[in-house]
Amino acid sequence: MTPNDSDSNHSRIDSSEQSSATDRMFANQDPGVNRREFLGMTAASLLIARRLSGPTESDRKNGIPYRPLGHTREKVSVIGLGGYHLARQSDPDESVRIIRTGIDEGINFLDNCWDYNGGESEIRMGKALRDGYRQKAFLMTKIDGRTQTAAAAQLNESLRRLQTDRIDLLQFHEVIRDSDPERIFAEGGGMEAVLAAKMAGKVRFIGFTGHKSPDIHLKMLATASKHGFKFDAVQMPLNVMDAHFNSFEKRVLPVLTENGIAVLGMKPMGDHVILESKTVTPTECLYYSMNLPTSVVITGCDSMEILQQALHAARNFQPMNPSQVATLLAKTSRAAEAGQFELYKTSHQFDGTYANPQWLG
Repeated sequence: MTPNDSDSNHSRIDSSEQSSATDRMFANQDPGVNRREFLGMTAASLLIARRLSGPTESDRKNGIPYRPLGHTREKVSVIGLGGYHLARQSDPDESVRIIRTGIDEGINFLDNCWDYNGGESEIRMGKALRDGYRQKAFLMTKIDGRTQTAAAAQLNESLRRLQTDRIDLLQFHEVIRDSDPERIFAEGGGMEAVLAAKMAGKVRFIGFTGHKSPDIHLKMLATASKHGFKFDAVQMPLNVMDAHFNSFEKRVLPVLTENGIAVLGMKPMGDHVILESKTVTPTECLYYSMNLPTSVVITGCDSMEILQQALHAARNFQPMNPSQVATLLAKTSRAAEAGQFELYKTSHQFDGTYANPQWLG
């Protein structure tokens, strides 16, 4: 399977679920065991989330909440449009329609990557950003290059495909190996190319992504600090399963919020695998991730129906109280124990650079 940093909701939300409020959705569910443990685990995140999750009308666009992007002074939509699944749609024109409809409906955060679907994801997004849509979007893409040469070449190719002269947020993709931080920050490493691109006006902000281990994320942050650099954003899996197993939420999220680094949540449904556990609904998955101190939750949309589900969830989200969070975590605790529904952590199924090491340079 080709890897991706977004997510896709392929489980239809019925009309009765769409019309229910967050409180009603949780009212009749058994809270299960270890409630006190769950309350303690999420208390800090909930306090931060409340500051981010109660937007005034001026913090909304067409009903979609907007949140601060860390220390950047930018504001982005609480839901971001994942780039990988856009090219899984068989009709390129429909992909363009999905992107433009998302922007028209209030989404401004667009996710992509140099390696998604052999570049087709960026090509389709570039077409969608014509006719004035580029000015309405906060555009993010990613590169795999760990060397200066590879990083520069991939960035320039992304700019060409996306039909733009500037990326709002460029991220180092798949920081999943213990050696990645040193390679990126080494002399002649990828960071040199990205910093040069920023100086040239090709890049505004810099971040990194990864889905394998909180230890590697923390090493990347520490390596950056050692080199006197602070990332603008960090992307990682944040979902109802991650909270229980090798958790980015427990270990990395507090570091990011403490340092004002934007939190980009991905895989709210684990690329739909979490839904196969039959413990949670798509709406619950999105609400859980939005309830964390995320600037944006990136989700894959390969059809108009899935896009509308994401829009509905964003417009109807209300901050969850500790009891609601504990109930949701109790439902997923047993299924999450061995990471069987987080294959991006426990297998190479989502590791594109593992299958294609030449992308690293």
